[in-house]
Amino acid sequence: MNESQAGADFSRYILDRMRQLEERNLALREQKDRVEGEKRLIENQKLKFEREARKLRSELERLRVGPMIVGTVVDVLDESRVMVKSSTGPRFVVNLSQFIEEELKPGTQVGLNQQSFAVMCVLPMPRDPAVFGMEVEEAPDVAFSQIGGLDSQISEIREIVELPLKRPDLFVHVGIEPPKGVLLYGPPGTGKTILAKAVANSTDATFLRVVGSEFVQKYIGEGARLVRELFEMAKNKSPAIIFVDELDAIGARRLDGATSGDREVQRTLMQLLAEMDGFDPRGEVKLIAATNRLDMLDPALLRPGRFDRVIEIPMPNKDAIESILKIHTQGMSLDEEVDLKHIADLAVGASGADLRALATEAGMYAIREERTTIYQTDFENAAAKILRKEKINEPADLVQQYI
Repeated sequence: MNESQAGADFSRYILDRMRQLEERNLALREQKDRVEGEKRLIENQKLKFEREARKLRSELERLRVGPMIVGTVVDVLDESRVMVKSSTGPRFVVNLSQFIEEELKPGTQVGLNQQSFAVMCVLPMPRDPAVFGMEVEEAPDVAFSQIGGLDSQISEIREIVELPLKRPDLFVHVGIEPPKGVLLYGPPGTGKTILAKAVANSTDATFLRVVGSEFVQKYIGEGARLVRELFEMAKNKSPAIIFVDELDAIGARRLDGATSGDREVQRTLMQLLAEMDGFDPRGEVKLIAATNRLDMLDPALLRPGRFDRVIEIPMPNKDAIESILKIHTQGMSLDEEVDLKHIADLAVGASGADLRALATEAGMYAIREERTTIYQTDFENAAAKILRKEKINEPADLVQQYI
């Protein structure tokens, strides 16, 4: 082999070797990039695990802390010391934790350290779930146009309750205070509750409805506490209307020979009187109450400054009965010969609730016979059945058919 051939072979060997080294170098670079990517991923996972470990250690330390004693702030002495009353009974002057940012006031509930009794946190004020259940979430879908025969009562209650909520400036300019509370009284079924619902609908106010008997509790002081929390919630959710139905359950006249149960009801009544005296008449909280027995109520409830207006909701007369029947039948499919004046004559002495039941029963007579139109005889039969008058041609066989 000559020298030229040997040099060519050596050159090819060098080129092949350089090519192999470049491919090896490229593979090592790719491997380096892959390892660096894995390293970054592992470092990120390490940081994540370290954060979780710190969180778990913090949670573990929190769980190791002993339970705190519930106390009530009696007086604020300075920026770093307060006087508290613990749930165990005694009063202490204690220090404040530096982490408390809320402003402490007398009556605030706090958590106290078991060893030093230092104030560690501020607790939310307790609220009875029964009080929150008194709030009507959706505005009642009752309008004044759906109430018949009570035009003067509607006008009076609107100027007492609705006007101060919508136009308080009028009372400021005139220089008078609007009435604090309104008491509706009258026989059952005459429209006392529906009037209160219509007011709440027209004012877009929070409607708090409670029956008087709900304030009568088993343990001493519970009824008074419910009354206090009800008025406090009304202030927080103002504008609000508190409607107390069946007020005579807690507002009955106080007697000398009362039993222990009667005395507890009287304590609840006294708390109600105190709350009625305490809230601002020009504020955005209005009180409406209803009762069937005005003669049973305690005179302290009826004096001016508490229930300033006492409105009678009477049984409807003949014209009012016809007006109520028109309201209850406006969406019904009536025959052209239906005479509501004649039905009103048959229903003299009926309440608004009776008339609504009468209209519903008339529709049921049509349904029993699979009709879509309601006739005069349906109303006559319904009046005979609902008002307990002489029955007129009641189709007992059809009734039995659908039972």
